Amino acid sequence: MATEAMHNTTELSLLRERLADLEHEVGRLRDESEIRKVQYTYGYFIDKSQYNEVVDLFAEDGVVWFLGGIYKGKAGVRRLYIERFQTAFTDGHNGPRYGWLLDHPQLQMVIDVAPDRQTAKVRGRSTMQAGLHESAKGQQRAWWEGGIYENDYVKEDGVWKIKALRYFPFWHGSFAEGWAKTPIDFIPMAKTVYPEDPLGPDALIEPAPRLWPATDIVSFHYPHPVTGRPIEIDNSRAREGFADS
Repeated sequence: MATEAMHNTTELSLLRERLADLEHEVGRLRDESEIRKVQYTYGYFIDKSQYNEVVDLFAEDGVVWFLGGIYKGKAGVRRLYIERFQTAFTDGHNGPRYGWLLDHPQLQMVIDVAPDRQTAKVRGRSTMQAGLHESAKGQQRAWWEGGIYENDYVKEDGVWKIKALRYFPFWHGSFAEGWAKTPIDFIPMAKTVYPEDPLGPDALIEPAPRLWPATDIVSFHYPHPVTGRPIEIDNSRAREGFADS
């Protein structure tokens, strides 16, 4: 009887451990789904210039990396999305304007939730189509753009928020001529910080990123999924032809 009772106790303990593992795994999968929803929604909000809603996706101490600059905290995030983008693209209106195209599809997301399920890292990509229709007021233009995200997420009071959105633009190109004829350093990187530049970042990224035809690899936050080894980065030939590389 004692042996049988001991066996039953051991079996019950193993079942409880197994249940705890399954509950943790279900929770992790739920976290992935919620993070994916936030990141996808970020793309939808940007599409239609809903910049107020974009700011609400960030943690209070969230940051954004954009075109060589780092915007820190909610004040920095608002400066970028509302004071800069909303003013420039929609004349201060929170929402779409006639003739303005700004598609930001969110693609190829790899999500890794930390074991304690309080933080996460996300790698993804966006391939953007943008421009202003010829019948709309303003300078008519149309261009393509693509870039990589390496983002951090944090769970605050049970809600997933963007902790760091790091956007590494890779290439720009006009719709008419394509990316093959994109001028070197077609889109300038940030060079002046806030408050000297009232709409500028709080800090600069060093070294400054370069656009196509540079082809730098953005470091992966996760190891090789098959070998388990860190993914080696060799950018030694990524900037051939750049005089100051």
